[in-house]
Amino acid sequence: MRLAIVEGDGVGKEIIPVAVNVLDALGIDVEKVPVELGYGKWERTGFAITDEDIEILKGCDCVLFGAITTPPDPNYKSVLLTIRKELDMYANIRPIRPLPSVKGILDRSDFNFVIVRENTEGLYSGIEEIGDEVSTTKRVISRKGSKRIAEYACKLAKGRRNELTIVHKSNVMKSDKLFLDVCRETAVANEVNHRDELVDSMAYKLLISPENYDVVVTTNLFGDILSDMSAALVGGLGLLPSANIGEKHAFFEPVHGSAPDIAGKGIANPIATILSLKMLLEWRGDMEAASLVEEAVDYCLNIGIRTPDLGGSNSTQEVGSAIVDHIRSRLKK
Repeated sequence: MRLAIVEGDGVGKEIIPVAVNVLDALGIDVEKVPVELGYGKWERTGFAITDEDIEILKGCDCVLFGAITTPPDPNYKSVLLTIRKELDMYANIRPIRPLPSVKGILDRSDFNFVIVRENTEGLYSGIEEIGDEVSTTKRVISRKGSKRIAEYACKLAKGRRNELTIVHKSNVMKSDKLFLDVCRETAVANEVNHRDELVDSMAYKLLISPENYDVVVTTNLFGDILSDMSAALVGGLGLLPSANIGEKHAFFEPVHGSAPDIAGKGIANPIATILSLKMLLEWRGDMEAASLVEEAVDYCLNIGIRTPDLGGSNSTQEVGSAIVDHIRSRLKK
């Protein structure tokens, strides 16, 4: 496997090395390709990501990604949107499950759902006009984009509880009618039980009764907001992993951002990044290694090794080292 390693900006430079240490502890044969991307590169060179960078990423099987700072400068080219489009990674997958000994806002552990977010169009189409008086962003919903994300969501659902919830806002944004219709058609064709919810209602229901949901499929912006909101259920953004999946490439990153307010302090929570590595291993088909990573994370949380955002006193490196030590001890048995 050829793996691009992108630290990015802010805490990305702290959490990615920890995740790489976990990967090394597993003893998996991987060719690591470091790639510099992001705001720091843009400040120095005028480019956050170049055509050469894209070609390097295309030459890799998958990407392990830290975090990116995106300034409000209209001349700044979004790194994430560029990568998703150039590598055609159309499906963003964000599993929401409770972790041991970590309390979310509901203090419950009876939920386990996945948000499947269309990743290449919607309001993140990148088609914009910026002016002094009026600025516009074009929302793009296509049959092709809706069909393939619905197919991916149905495939996931059939391996779980066979329940799909389609989230939309077609009562106001008529472009969502196409998304809703295509998702319904696809669910029927795949014999997946399905229902639909308006996004504002869904936001409320996910926080009140998350146990009622299995696989949730939605458009780009809605999926971004709902998944970040759902971090409150598990204890914070520092715990949520994600995957971006395409036909040829995959990209794994924590849901949280570059957190410049704590960057360099050594207290960033590496668990979301390590769980993103777990998703990478699952995508690769190495289920045993993925299970071991999850076990190691759960073990450390259970014995109270955690960063300050979870009420602990351990550093980023200490959490990572404890996870690595557990993996190594298990592999020796």
